[in-house]
Amino acid sequence: MSRDRQLVNLFLSLNDSVVTFNNKVHVFIDGKKKFDKLIDDINHATDHVYIEYYSFYADNLGKRVLAALEDAAARGVKVRVLYDLSGSHGTTFKFFKHLEELGGEAQAFIAAAKAYFQTPRLNYHLHRKLAIIDGKIGYIGGFNIGDQYLGEDPKFGYWRDTHLRVVGQATMMMTVRFAMDWNTTCRKTHKKKIDLEKEFKNFELVAPDGDPDEVPMQIVSSGPDNENYSIRRGYESIISSARKYVYIQSPYLIPEDSVLEALVIAARSGIDVRIMIPCMPDHPFVYRATEYYAKYLVNNGVKVYKYNNGFIHSKTMVSGSNIASVGSANMDYRSFRLNFEVNAFAYNEKLTAQLKQDFENDMKKSTLLTTEYFANQSKWRKFKQHFSRLLSPIL
Repeated sequence: MSRDRQLVNLFLSLNDSVVTFNNKVHVFIDGKKKFDKLIDDINHATDHVYIEYYSFYADNLGKRVLAALEDAAARGVKVRVLYDLSGSHGTTFKFFKHLEELGGEAQAFIAAAKAYFQTPRLNYHLHRKLAIIDGKIGYIGGFNIGDQYLGEDPKFGYWRDTHLRVVGQATMMMTVRFAMDWNTTCRKTHKKKIDLEKEFKNFELVAPDGDPDEVPMQIVSSGPDNENYSIRRGYESIISSARKYVYIQSPYLIPEDSVLEALVIAARSGIDVRIMIPCMPDHPFVYRATEYYAKYLVNNGVKVYKYNNGFIHSKTMVSGSNIASVGSANMDYRSFRLNFEVNAFAYNEKLTAQLKQDFENDMKKSTLLTTEYFANQSKWRKFKQHFSRLLSPIL
């Protein structure tokens, strides 16, 4: 059985993830281009716009996106916004007041207005990044809504991320994910739920037609609401079945033991395993823990690169001729067990080649970490790495 077929079967079993075939995909690695296109798509929406982001900041970009959503609502488009209260620091319910006055709706995931400090779910975050326009266009990847994702935060500089714009039936699978999250939150807020039967009234899966530009795709989600660990097990499957190479980009490298061992076994078996991480922290303890695991992996034959051209936030994995994953899930314990995540797993030679080339282009702006690099670090830095590693399950 081929590797892609094995992966398809895995996600059908774990996540009921249907494969759709007639998808055209555009890759964005620059935030300005991604959000210009997203806003343009919102401006041309005729039926509905669904937005689901971990961070929806009330800054310049947030206001631009909100203005487009307000214009859409004003012309009769159904607008729904779902965001994570913790991830959207400084964004209050008042930010969306005018949108709601125009007929749009916005709510924080599984949290009523006064529930933030009362809910037992404080450690569970909606980390997904989705946008669905008219059930025809979908966005999935790593960019959040905020100025720093345009590279406008001097602390981080250029922001390197990966997001997909999908035109095709995979967008309807994103709609299912959004609707489930929206409807779950409605139990607290008492807003109107989405009727999925109505959304799928005229939906029929399209069979593949052999077009090399069409991308077979599964939309796979995971979270603390179940113990299937679909994305983590998908990652493990790709790593353990690799025959030549696995390239991974992640801002955080704090893998569970099963993933860690899969990476080591692959590298020790002669597979070209490469991982790219940032050159700077956005969370100090997380970065020191990332350095700890990077050192361990380097000592076991994995090639770890430190991206130097700003901050890399991309969450991608590519392997073989036609396997790729892009989404919100980092290579860490939080994404595997605590966060609500969603990834696109795609099976297409052209898309895989493009993402592989993007990784190789980023290598030119990166430093390959060596055993000498870690050996020359100060004792204090090594102590922080070991201490942060002890906190891995809660970082």
